[in-house]
Amino acid sequence: MSSPDIASILENSRELDRLRKDQEEVLVQINKLHKKLQATPEVVEKPGDSSLSRLKSLYVQARDLSEREVAISSSLLGQLDTFLPSGPPGHQRRKMDGTDQKRKRMKSDSDISRISPSMRSHIEACVAARVTSDAEKDEWFVVKVINFDEKTKEFEVLDEEPGDDEDGGLQRKYKLPASCIIPFPKQNDPSSTQEFPAGRHVLAVYPGTTALYKATVISTPRKRKSDEYLLEFDDDEEDGALPQRTVPFHKVVPLPEGHRQ
Repeated sequence: MSSPDIASILENSRELDRLRKDQEEVLVQINKLHKKLQATPEVVEKPGDSSLSRLKSLYVQARDLSEREVAISSSLLGQLDTFLPSGPPGHQRRKMDGTDQKRKRMKSDSDISRISPSMRSHIEACVAARVTSDAEKDEWFVVKVINFDEKTKEFEVLDEEPGDDEDGGLQRKYKLPASCIIPFPKQNDPSSTQEFPAGRHVLAVYPGTTALYKATVISTPRKRKSDEYLLEFDDDEEDGALPQRTVPFHKVVPLPEGHRQ
């Protein structure tokens, strides 16, 4: 089996979340219709009543969503299997060669050593991650995916920027669910990347940093005939106006629903 792209795994995870929300909405409608029919069963005998047809339609929709969930789950399981080494439980896993330099830069290499060399390019992908979320704001940073925890279904990521004095200046690790991670567009394939129109709110890497903030698209790469967006970042006021800043297309992602800044 070929190594799956990390972006595909994350997209399948998000698709499962969407399917489950859709299933919950359909179930709510089915239950409402059930209660209506139980309370007034005679309604179905009235000319023009479509309660039974509506109920049938909802059950068909629920069945289709369930079948879609099974298909996505099976695909996701197959992709995640490539993260796991072959052999019985407890089998001694072989460490990768040529990781000495990375071991010097990371606090621990115990998880990396369990991943096959063919997966390194995918596991080490940089993504946008929501590492903190409180009552006031969400904080998004550029991080590197270093491992997937099969038990908790979480991605372990590394913030390569040194922490503050309270962290001892060390790089920080986080364990995050797929819902807290957004893959960046492929830098070498701009033609296959979704282009956000002017006026759209996005999440983008602020120039010169590894932090992402809400911004508004002023001009698109296609219109500018370049690989960069022209953006205005929220709360970036200078001399009473918002400056317009250029950001490469591969550092711009959709603004998450309910984002707080």
